[in-house]
Amino acid sequence: MSKLVTIYGGSGFVGRYIARRMAKEGWRVRVAVRRPNEAMHVKPYGVPGQVEPVFCNVRDDMSVAAVMRGADAVVNCVGVLNELGKNTFGAVHAEGAGRIARIAAQEGVASLVQISAIGADADADSVYSRTKAAGEAAVLEHFPGAVILRPSVIFGAEDEFFNRFAGMTRLSPVLPIASGSTRFQPVYVDDVAKAAVLGATGAAEGGIYELGGPEVKSFRELMEQMLEVIHRRRLILSLPRFAAWLVAFGFDMLQAASFQLISNKVLTRDQLRSLKSDNVVSEGAKGFSDLGISPVSLEAVLPDYLWKFRPSGQYDEMTNSARNLRNGA
Repeated sequence: MSKLVTIYGGSGFVGRYIARRMAKEGWRVRVAVRRPNEAMHVKPYGVPGQVEPVFCNVRDDMSVAAVMRGADAVVNCVGVLNELGKNTFGAVHAEGAGRIARIAAQEGVASLVQISAIGADADADSVYSRTKAAGEAAVLEHFPGAVILRPSVIFGAEDEFFNRFAGMTRLSPVLPIASGSTRFQPVYVDDVAKAAVLGATGAAEGGIYELGGPEVKSFRELMEQMLEVIHRRRLILSLPRFAAWLVAFGFDMLQAASFQLISNKVLTRDQLRSLKSDNVVSEGAKGFSDLGISPVSLEAVLPDYLWKFRPSGQYDEMTNSARNLRNGA
C-alpha cells in the first residue's frame, strides 16, 4: 500500500502545492482543514480517493491525533497573518505546532515538516515572529529530526502579496506602501513545495532551512516590478512611519469595533513591526542549495498570473500592438 501523508492546512496557498506534489510522488494525501467542504479543489490532484480533505482543529489534541493516525509523514502549513477569535498567533503558531509535533512523535511518524517564516525570532518586536520561533522550538523539542522551512515572502498565482497590491492599482492612481526600503527575497510557492516534499519523503536532513529566491529587492522595487508587469503607471507612496501606524491602528480598531466581523486585511500594527526588519536569508543559513533546488525568479512567473490586472487583461499586448501600428501609420 502507498504511504500516507497528513498535511495540516493542506488546502491553503502553500499546502495545496505540497499536496499536489505528494500526490504525484504516489503518496496518499490527507488534507486536514477546518472546513473540508471548502477544500474540494484538492481532490483532483490525484486519482479518485488519493487526496481527501478531512476536518481538523489544530487547537484540539483529539482532532489532531485522529487525522494523523496511520500517517508516515506530516506537514504543518497552518498559519495566520491576523488574529481572529481563538485563532491567535500563540494558539496556532506555537501551541498548534507543538501539539502536532508531540502527537507525531507519539504516533511514530517517520518525518515531520514545519512551515515557519524568515524572521522567526524569540526576541522579535512582532508577535507573529515570536510565536513562529516558539513553534519551531516546540517542534524541535518533541521531534528533533524535523525539517523546518523558513520562506521569505511567497509568490504564486494565489498569493496575497502581489495580487493584493495589483488589485489596489485598479482603484487609485496612488499605491501606498509602508517601509518601502525593507528588503525581501521572494520565493516561488512551488519551490517551497519541492523543499517540503524532500523533507516529508525523508530525502532532506533535519534542520532549519531559510528559503529565498534568486533576487533581493526592496518593497518599493517589488512594487515597481509589479507595475511594469501589469502595464500601469502609479505613484508609489511610501508612508512615513507615523502615518503607517495610524492606518494600521485604524484598521485594527475597525476589526475590534466590529467584533471581528470585519477583519483587517490591509495592514496591522504587528505587520508594521515585522516590516522594521529585512526579510532575507541569513548569512550562512542552510537553504535551497543544500536541497539541490534552483529557485525560480520573479520575472519567470509574475506575468503568468498578474496579466489579469493589466488595463485590457489578456488582450493588453494585442491592444498595445494595435495602438503602436495606428500611431506609426
